[in-house]
Amino acid sequence: MKNRILLILFLSFFLPGLSSSAQNIIRQQPCTSPEILHQADSIKQILAKQGFTVVREASMQMVSEYEMPVIVPLTEGSWYQFVFIGDITSRLYEVRMYDWNEKQVVYQKKYWGDVDGNVISYSYIPKFSEFHMIKPVQVNKKKKDLCGYVMLLKKTK
Repeated sequence: MKNRILLILFLSFFLPGLSSSAQNIIRQQPCTSPEILHQADSIKQILAKQGFTVVREASMQMVSEYEMPVIVPLTEGSWYQFVFIGDITSRLYEVRMYDWNEKQVVYQKKYWGDVDGNVISYSYIPKFSEFHMIKPVQVNKKKKDLCGYVMLLKKTK
């Protein structure tokens, strides 16, 4: 009887903590920006004419000066196009891409004044079929919460 009471007290003390820790998981939240969505649609149309189809795309809430890691599986020898669209008011945009061995394979940087400054787009053909990590970041001194948009397209034609 004593053991049952101790077991019940133990479980009632620790089980609520287990369920609340599951609620503390950070999940990426989407965002809505009509300007970014319009740019994304235009870029998709241009790339579709070049034979690319969308593999993955997502809008994401970002914090100024913090990288947002995106992990994607890429197939050896396939031709991919990656696109990152940042908030138009940000001053700096960067994208770094790493292979499975954490070797940086792509680095691009743009500034607010550049033509299409808030869009970074590059082609990539992986040498191995493996996961790659893409880390976009944007810097904005006026806003903390920013909207970003990523697209991964694959050449099909």
